[in-house]
Amino acid sequence: MNIVATLLLALAMSTDAFAAAVGKGATLHKPRLREALKTGLIFGVIEAITPLIGWFLGKAAAQYVTAWDHWIAFGLLFVLGARMVKAGFTSRELEVQKPNSHSFWALAVTGLATSIDAMAVGAGLALSEPT
Repeated sequence: MNIVATLLLALAMSTDAFAAAVGKGATLHKPRLREALKTGLIFGVIEAITPLIGWFLGKAAAQYVTAWDHWIAFGLLFVLGARMVKAGFTSRELEVQKPNSHSFWALAVTGLATSIDAMAVGAGLALSEPT
């Protein structure tokens, strides 16, 4: 993989974390610069670490999942899609007050949730390497 492909892959993987970080900021009552920097730093660090974690996990699991990797991906995507369809048919009306700031853990969990795809990309890169 050349440097241009790597940069384009990194840009594509970071868009969901960027959107989630902007969404977190939009939910604040009166966002401050310090809160924006904290949110960006937490999301950025998590987005940078998760592909590395995925790569190491992929290297460790490569010998065990190579024969079943397509079925594992199918099962995970099927369950995720089914949950999204179910959530789309259930409606909840919530009235929420805007907070002044987000806790570290709320930002970290949201950052991790949006970076699962980056971990999967890291694992996929490790599995696609010739051994």
